[in-house]
Amino acid sequence: MFQFPLYNDIVEQSRREIVEAGFEELRTPEEVDAAFKRPGTTLVMINSVCGCAGGIARPAAAHAIHYDKRPDHLVTVFAGQDKEATARAREYFEGQPPSSPSFALLKDGKFCMMIHRHEIEGHEPIEVVQKLQAAFDQYCDEV
Repeated sequence: MFQFPLYNDIVEQSRREIVEAGFEELRTPEEVDAAFKRPGTTLVMINSVCGCAGGIARPAAAHAIHYDKRPDHLVTVFAGQDKEATARAREYFEGQPPSSPSFALLKDGKFCMMIHRHEIEGHEPIEVVQKLQAAFDQYCDEV
């Protein structure tokens, strides 16, 4: 299979940015299940290579977690790359259509809320930070 070096570089940069922000990569369905079974709150970022992921979602994710209230666990799955892990994660987001990039918040493995692509694309990163932090205020404990 022919690989496109530039695309592979973009994928690796996209992975690196969210991991450096403190998110744990989940690449298999088993990793998703194990992570989502942990007690407490879990913020899930559904990563992607699109411009709104790189220019808005990942920077917002990195900023939003520097807050008085924040999730206990930060995880990410990569839409279009780790397809099985992403599909498994989406099974937990009851009634929500697939969306990437996006964010979901779980508490004790139960779906609480989601920020969809249409709430990210075309918005400023600070607006997404504010949406995330409002969810943290509602569902997370103070650190």
